[in-house]
Amino acid sequence: MSNVFDVVLLVALPASGKSEVRNFMANMDAKRLQDDFHIGANLQLDDFPYVHMMRRIDEELQARGHARIYYPGEEPFADARDWGTLIQLLNEDYHDLYNRVVVKPESAALYLFDRIDRASLASGLEARLGKLDESVRKEIAQALEKEAQAMLDEKHAQYEGSYEGKTLVVECARGGPEGSQMPLPDPYGYQYTLRQFSPEILERAAILYIWVTPEESRRKNEARANPDDPGSNLFHGVPLAVMLGDYGTDDMEYLREGSEMENTITVQAHGKTYHLPIGVFDNRVDKTSFLRADKAEWDEELVKEVTEAIQQATDTMWANYKK
Repeated sequence: MSNVFDVVLLVALPASGKSEVRNFMANMDAKRLQDDFHIGANLQLDDFPYVHMMRRIDEELQARGHARIYYPGEEPFADARDWGTLIQLLNEDYHDLYNRVVVKPESAALYLFDRIDRASLASGLEARLGKLDESVRKEIAQALEKEAQAMLDEKHAQYEGSYEGKTLVVECARGGPEGSQMPLPDPYGYQYTLRQFSPEILERAAILYIWVTPEESRRKNEARANPDDPGSNLFHGVPLAVMLGDYGTDDMEYLREGSEMENTITVQAHGKTYHLPIGVFDNRVDKTSFLRADKAEWDEELVKEVTEAIQQATDTMWANYKK
């Protein structure tokens, strides 16, 4: 029997430390990662590359005098149901990963456009890229081909001969408008997002939640932002309007306090009730920013502090995890 989590949902507000924790795990000895944290060799999914590509699509459309599709500008989604679009894309990535689905399209960008449209339809939206004039669609695809091919290559590179002893880490950030009352209305927050994950993910998942305040999230977002590297997991910045409109509050503590079972999140989805084990890494006082530096520069005392904090969280998750 494996002693590692099959799937860990690594969730938090932006700049809370998710990518830093992921970087920490990637630099840890494999045996210690498994023995101390119940996390096997990492496979990783993240919805941020899709957010980035949606913004890139809009930029290319606007540069050619066409209307933007996903974002009015440096603001939140034009239609918040696209939070569901992102999860549908992750569901497909999960299926492709464990079934080792390899595709070799003539155009990686056009293939990505079709995937985004399918995910949009599953979230109650229109297939908006498919409605573009064909010449415009192909022109935008040509501009984004290199980036789309890199995404597809990275996806294929994770396929393994065996997934025994591996842990899939799925990263995403969710929240709601500043000043919102609980429960957050659909399609905002984790209450909505967790319901969108496929049964295959929900049946195997535990949640590692990194807790920071929205104010601390905004501070760290500003501190990490590198305008020369907007597609980077570690250094991308989220526009202030989005930080306030989409991440001004967070419903995970509300869901944890209202769960049917202690140290779990109750999820009603697909005609079933799931109780996802949750562990909380309290990062309200910043423990992780140093992890953005090269490993050789990491302070031993800070490493010890973050190790103990993560281990406490993963021990709580494991105590409620059903294999």
